[in-house]
Amino acid sequence: MTADLRTPAFTVPAERGRLRFFAQAIGEHDPIYSDLDAARKAGHPDLPVPPTFLFCLEMDRPDPFSFLAEAGIDLARVLHGEQRFTYHAMAHAGDELTFESHIADTYEKKGGALRFLVRETRVTRAGEPVADLTNVIVVRGEAAA
Repeated sequence: MTADLRTPAFTVPAERGRLRFFAQAIGEHDPIYSDLDAARKAGHPDLPVPPTFLFCLEMDRPDPFSFLAEAGIDLARVLHGEQRFTYHAMAHAGDELTFESHIADTYEKKGGALRFLVRETRVTRAGEPVADLTNVIVVRGEAAA
């Protein structure tokens, strides 16, 4: 697999119910993430998107692992190595967020037993940057099996 493999962009809404559920699931007790009145009193137009929830929205991509199959990578050999978020603007319930991803880098370690894919995703709202996501995927080679 070569670096800069791109996947089609997709757009997904940030839905209020999912935001509430996620905040509850991660133990977020700040009412701005679950109570619309509290969010508005804090200056938000709607419930803010909790940190890391963009990763959940990214998984809404149609067939989110198809780029691995296209590269001939067996999903059974894939490990989640790292996830980073760089935020540029707050997103809120009701926002339509567009995700554009590409493989920015690939490299190997342990004599090829481990291959690393660095996937970068740009998240925008109406063309304006919201966040950059970086995901490192580890692929165990035959020697690591």
